[in-house]
Amino acid sequence: MIVVHHLNNSRSQRVLWLLEELGVPYEVRRYQRDPNTMLAPAELRAVHPLGKSPVITDGQTTLAESGAIVEYLLERYGNGRLVPASGTPEWLRYVYWLHFAEGSAMPPLLLKLIFERIKRAAVPFAVRPIARGIADRALTSFVEPNLVRIFDYFESELADRDWFAGSAFTVADIQMSYPIEAARARAALDDSRRRVIAWLERIHARPAYGRALESGGTYELLS
Repeated sequence: MIVVHHLNNSRSQRVLWLLEELGVPYEVRRYQRDPNTMLAPAELRAVHPLGKSPVITDGQTTLAESGAIVEYLLERYGNGRLVPASGTPEWLRYVYWLHFAEGSAMPPLLLKLIFERIKRAAVPFAVRPIARGIADRALTSFVEPNLVRIFDYFESELADRDWFAGSAFTVADIQMSYPIEAARARAALDDSRRRVIAWLERIHARPAYGRALESGGTYELLS
């Protein structure tokens, strides 16, 4: 049976969701972040050398990296489900968004998280204005304008379709869920992007999404 090494509030929530959509049996082994550093516990390094999540084990196979896990599960268990027909415009959009999620959407969100933490970090008094000034400058001149462009792009791409690849729900939507939920929780993705918010409502209404939440436990990106 597939074992999902699941870290709370992490990308591994997408793996649980995909397995629920496919109806594939699995076992969850839960790990908790350090409340101070927000890093994964050392026990995960016993599963994979990087000690990060998601990681799955499937028989003798151990696989990390959410995009690779998604493609593996689709290849082995998908039977053509949740993927557009090869060679169609929808398939090309599917491939694009499958990789956009981690390749383009997550880096500026991670930068925003890092610089916001720098602003709040406990540093010597004399250094504090310098650290906060650098963080503010990076946020206002680069990170936040980039996020605005990305959010506007999401909104425009959903103008004439319900899902990122086209008229049908695909695994591209599962991959895109984490950056968009992170943006909603931490990066001022607000109700002004009404099409993106409607898309979030559609994914949250899917029964398999709800079952994955029950399986994975508290998912604070939704709070």
